[in-house]
Amino acid sequence: MNPDSILQKIRTPEDVKGLSKDELEQLATEIRQRIIAVTSSNGGHVGPNLGVVELTIALHRVFDTPKDKFVFDVSHQGYVHKLLTGRNNNQFDLIRKKGGYSGFLNREESDHDSYGAGHAGTALSAALGMAAARDQRGTDENVVAVCGDAAFTCGITLEALNNITDSTKRLVVILNDNEWSIDKNVGALARYFNELITTPIYNRMNEDFESFLKRVPGGDALIRLGSKWKRETKDFFTSSSIFENFGIRYIGPIDGHNLTELEQYLKFARNSPEPLVLHVITKKGKGSEVALAQPEKFHGTSPFDPETGSSKPGSSNSAPKYQDVVGQSLVSHCRNNPKIVGITAAMPSGTGLDKLRDQIPAQYYDVGIAEEHAVLFAAGMATNGLHPVCAIYSTFLQRAIDPVIHDICLQNLPVLFCMDRAGLSPNDGATHHGLFDIAYLRMIPRTVVMQPRNEDELADMIATGLAHEGPAFIRYPRGCGTGVPVKDAPAVLPLGKAEIIRKGVDIQIWALGPMIPEAENLASRIAEVSDLTVGVVNARFAKPIDSELLREQAAQAQLIVTMEDHVRTGGFGSAVMEDLSNAEITTPVERIGWPDEFVEHGDSDKDLRKRFGLDPSSIFNRVHLRIDRLSTANSKLPTS
Repeated sequence: MNPDSILQKIRTPEDVKGLSKDELEQLATEIRQRIIAVTSSNGGHVGPNLGVVELTIALHRVFDTPKDKFVFDVSHQGYVHKLLTGRNNNQFDLIRKKGGYSGFLNREESDHDSYGAGHAGTALSAALGMAAARDQRGTDENVVAVCGDAAFTCGITLEALNNITDSTKRLVVILNDNEWSIDKNVGALARYFNELITTPIYNRMNEDFESFLKRVPGGDALIRLGSKWKRETKDFFTSSSIFENFGIRYIGPIDGHNLTELEQYLKFARNSPEPLVLHVITKKGKGSEVALAQPEKFHGTSPFDPETGSSKPGSSNSAPKYQDVVGQSLVSHCRNNPKIVGITAAMPSGTGLDKLRDQIPAQYYDVGIAEEHAVLFAAGMATNGLHPVCAIYSTFLQRAIDPVIHDICLQNLPVLFCMDRAGLSPNDGATHHGLFDIAYLRMIPRTVVMQPRNEDELADMIATGLAHEGPAFIRYPRGCGTGVPVKDAPAVLPLGKAEIIRKGVDIQIWALGPMIPEAENLASRIAEVSDLTVGVVNARFAKPIDSELLREQAAQAQLIVTMEDHVRTGGFGSAVMEDLSNAEITTPVERIGWPDEFVEHGDSDKDLRKRFGLDPSSIFNRVHLRIDRLSTANSKLPTS
C-alpha cells in the first residue's frame, strides 16, 4: 500500500469531504490511473468514466449517499462512484469479470447504488419517480439525475422532462455534455447544446460578470441569484433554453473539470426550491491521450495497451465479425437497389452500418439513442416504397416492442431487423445479454425470425429478409464468425425450411446458430456410447419452424433435443413443443437453453455456459440422463 495515496485512504464518501484542494487534485489523478489500469486489463467503459472524475468527486462532497440518491443514466460512467463508495478493492480489479463488480450500477452491489441501469435514457424518469416518492413520504433527501447529452435524444427522457414540474418541486438534473454517446451525437438537440456552449458573446459576458461578483462582498449570494440575469442575457444572444420552456431553471455551461466551480453550483442546486438543470461540460477520455484521440473506440473497449491504445492480443480467431458481414452485405444491396436504406440508433460501428455511412451516406440514417423512433421511422419509410434495414442490438430492440407489434407487423411492412448481440454479452451482463428476442418476437403474427450458423448463411438471410415483403428479423451473436467464406451472390432461402446436417433416426437435435457445433458434438458423444442414430438439424428459422420436417422426424424418434442461445421460456424449444402438440405427437422434447433468470456477467461465454450448465459436458449429462429415463429394459443406451 502506498502511504501517500489519497485514493487508498478513501473508505466512504465522508473521507472525500475533508480533503484539501491539492488532495482533491491528487485524488482525481489517482482515480484516472486506477481506471486506466483496470480497464486496460479487463476492457470496459474507459472514456465515459475518465470524463466524470471531477463531477463524481464534487457530487460526493456536496451530497450524502446513500441518503441522497444519484441516478446515473446508463451507469456505465459509475466506476468513479464505485471507487468512492467502498469498492476500491480486489473486486474492482476484476470489474466485468467473474467474481468482480458489475460494469454498471447494481442495487444488489451497494446501498450507494440507488438505481440499477444499463440502457440509456432511463435516469430522468427514475429520478423523478424517486423525487415524487420522497415528496409523498415527506422526507428531505436530494435526488440527482446524471444524464449524458445523448440521453436527451431518448423519448423517455423528453417525456420525463415534460412531467417534472407537475410531479415535484425539488430535483437536480446534471446534463453531462461531452458531445458523444458511443459515436458522435446527432440531431437537433446535439446542435442546440452546442449552441448553448459556443455562443461567444454570452460566454464572455457570463465569465466576466461572475468573475466581478466573486471579488465583491456578497457576490456569492448574487451568483446564486444570477440565473435570472443568465436567462435574460442568453435569450438576447440565443434562443430561450429548452429547459426553461419546460419550467425548469437552467444554469450553465459549467466547467466539468473545475472542482471548485462544480461544488459551488452543486451546493446551489442542493438548496434550490425548484427543479433545475446544471449544464456541465466534460471531456470524454480526459487523462488518457489515446482515449481522447479515439473517443468512439474507448467508449467501451476490450483490453488495451494504455500507452498506444492498441488492443491486447486475445483470441486468434481471424474470422470477420458478424456485424462487419452485415455492413458489407448492406452496402452491396444498397448499391444495387436505391430503395434499401440502413437505420441505426447511435450504433454505427457496433452494428457495422458505419460502412454504409462511409460509402453510401444518402442511404444511411442515424436517429440517435431512440430505438422506438427508429422502428416507427422505418415503418413510415416502408409505407412509401422503401425497404428499411434496422440494425439494433437484441437487448435494445426490447425498448421498441410496441412499434414492432403495432406499426410494423400489424401493417405487414417490409422492414428487416438485424439484431446483433443475440445471446451473451458476457462482460456487460444482464442488461446487455440478448436472451429474450425469440420469445418476444415469436408471439407476434407475421414475423419471420432467423438465425444463421455462420457468416455465409447470415449473408443469405439478409438477402432472404430483403426479398420478403413483410417483417423479418435476423438474430446473430456478438463477435467473430466461424471463418466460412461469404459467397459473391447470396442465396434467398425458402422461408421456414430447415437444413439436415447429420442424418439419424433415434434422436434428433434441432439447433440454432452458435449452438450447432454444440449439437454436432453432442451427437458424436451420444453415438460413442450407444448404437443410437443421432441426427442434427440446422433449424435456421425460429419462426416459422419447419413443421413438415419436424413432425416427420418426431414420428420416428425416441427424443427431440432443441438447442438455443436464448432462454428456454418461450423460446425455440417451446415452439417445437407447441408444434408437436398441435399435431398430437407425443415424442418427448429436451430443451437446452438459458434458465428462467437474469444471467450475470462473466469472463466469457465459456465461463457463463459452465456456470449455468450449458457447457458440452453438462449438456451431454443432461441429455444422457433424459435418455436413461426413457429407456426400456432393452435400451440400446447403457443406464447411468
